[in-house]
Amino acid sequence: MTHPLRLGVNIDHVATVRNARGGDTPDPVRAAELAVRGGADGITAHLREDRRHITDADIARLSAALAVPLNLEMAATEEMLGIALRHRPHAACIVPEKREERTTEGGLDAAGQHNVLAPMVRELAGANIRVSLFIEPSAEQVAAAVALRAPVVELHTGRYAELEGDAQVEELRRLTDAAALAAKNGIEVHMGHGLTFDNVAPVAAIPQVRELNIGHFLVGEAIFVGLEESVRRMKGLMESAR
Repeated sequence: MTHPLRLGVNIDHVATVRNARGGDTPDPVRAAELAVRGGADGITAHLREDRRHITDADIARLSAALAVPLNLEMAATEEMLGIALRHRPHAACIVPEKREERTTEGGLDAAGQHNVLAPMVRELAGANIRVSLFIEPSAEQVAAAVALRAPVVELHTGRYAELEGDAQVEELRRLTDAAALAAKNGIEVHMGHGLTFDNVAPVAAIPQVRELNIGHFLVGEAIFVGLEESVRRMKGLMESAR
């Protein structure tokens, strides 16, 4: 059975624009509300260690304002664990983070960081926060997620988005195989990174995928058509692919 496909909209880069000038606008909370009006099923926000876009105050305001699930993207640090446990978002997606990177550049090494991640997964789950691991589409990383008892994985689609032709087809196969393996082991499958109107359909068509998380492209497209409309069009493309 093919499940309905949810769209989580990442509003980080609304905060990037705000922080470039300082002040209060554009407001990420308003962006989240517009995204929901456009059909978003949830909102994603990445609280980075250097606070380059989303801030602690944003997380507090989003937690208070949203009627849809909030997915907090976070590094595997004690500071971020404490913030997640304080705000109790619906979900926490543990992602790799390097201070010098412009955006998340790859998947978490869940296999190599088992001993660091295991207690965090337990604590988050114990607080009734849905835990997700942002990983590469490989059998090794899916197996690590199984060992960590993570209920969700988000497969990194950045490489798929950057490739063309036969190489992109091969990467789509890797995503499809990893999704099937995760689902076979009882893990819910999400995907995200670099997805656009032009490349989303083949990913959305993978039957095991339950949620896509998309941000930068939708915020960029909003400059031309508005955020509500950009989200509405993306949701339509996703639904058509199913």
